[in-house]
Amino acid sequence: MEILEGSITAPAGFAAAGIHAGLKKAKKDMAAIVSACDAVTAATFTTNKVKAAPVIWDQGVLKGGMARAVIVNSGNANACTGEDGLRDAETTAGIAASLLGTEKGKVYVSSTGVIGVKLDMERIVSGVRTLCPLVSADGGHEAAEAICTTDTFTKEAAASVMIGNVKVTVGGMAKGSGMIHPNMATMLSYITTDAVISQETLQHLLGATVEDTFNMISVDGDTSTNDTCIVLANGMAGNAEILYGTKEYEEFSEAFRHVLGTLARMITRDGEGAGRFIEMKVSNALSKEDARKLARSVVSSSLVKAAFFGSDANWGRIMCAMGYSGADFDPSLVDLSFTSPAGTIEVVHSGDPVPFDEDEAKRILLEKEITVAADCHQGASSAVAWGCDLTYDYVRINGDYRS
Repeated sequence: MEILEGSITAPAGFAAAGIHAGLKKAKKDMAAIVSACDAVTAATFTTNKVKAAPVIWDQGVLKGGMARAVIVNSGNANACTGEDGLRDAETTAGIAASLLGTEKGKVYVSSTGVIGVKLDMERIVSGVRTLCPLVSADGGHEAAEAICTTDTFTKEAAASVMIGNVKVTVGGMAKGSGMIHPNMATMLSYITTDAVISQETLQHLLGATVEDTFNMISVDGDTSTNDTCIVLANGMAGNAEILYGTKEYEEFSEAFRHVLGTLARMITRDGEGAGRFIEMKVSNALSKEDARKLARSVVSSSLVKAAFFGSDANWGRIMCAMGYSGADFDPSLVDLSFTSPAGTIEVVHSGDPVPFDEDEAKRILLEKEITVAADCHQGASSAVAWGCDLTYDYVRINGDYRS
């Protein structure tokens, strides 16, 4: 696998653009991703029962199996907007389709921003008409800028792999900083590839990869109404079709996992108001699902997050979070340690407290990136989850979000 400097337009046949359409005061607020030909598509969406209008529209696009483009607006989530919201999503897709020479059922639509406010369709329509003619292979970064809300930086990643003697590329971009929690925590993410692959195989790969990437991050415990991850595979690399269970599938999966995993970690690092990135590693659990539950529970705990904000080695909160995770494990066997660039310190061994130097622990936890390791000593399964601390700034950002 080769890690690339690139984004959503890294694979062959993809173009993108981002513009300011007037939905936000000054920053870019509309983006387009366009494939040169119809693309096989896979997607996953929010598990929230309150689904934004674009999510409902996109579920219909997914059923069609092929897609040509994605139109995204930031600044307004088009969620809890009733029948008007559904009509607005369809209208947006229809205008884009007419400009791109395709069917509206092949155009995904995404929105992110304030919930419960209807779209300014005059600006949306004008934005789509301006946006679509501007797409280019150089427009990936501008598109990534246009989908941001409270993000402090763009999230972009790309990688390539050889399938036989053919280079196949995967690119991606995402936005997310708040309302991030397991069970589709992506907010909005888009993945492109020029690979030849069937929808069934692509959907299987996406589902399996999301479980170990986007579903293993937590910023604040809130699952959005708009969470969406869309994949487009246009086949323009010309490789032999990637079949599930083959060596080629595993090779392609490596690049695919790299892109999604990189985006997931970027989202967590950019958690609203966050000062510290927390990696929770669980090893030797009884099952993969137990390991996932344990890791997710720790990074989702508000008390654990607050302890990291204070650089406090309050490991009891970590054990507590593991205990209510629903996972099957024996607390009396657990080893627990903290690691950062400043060193490693063990705080629990075989379930018993280990005397440690509080000053040394403080030095370790003052670093910006910290790993918590929990060895369960019961099985052979492992999992990693990513989170961040909970700070005063999180409350400030969300206290005046609409203003």
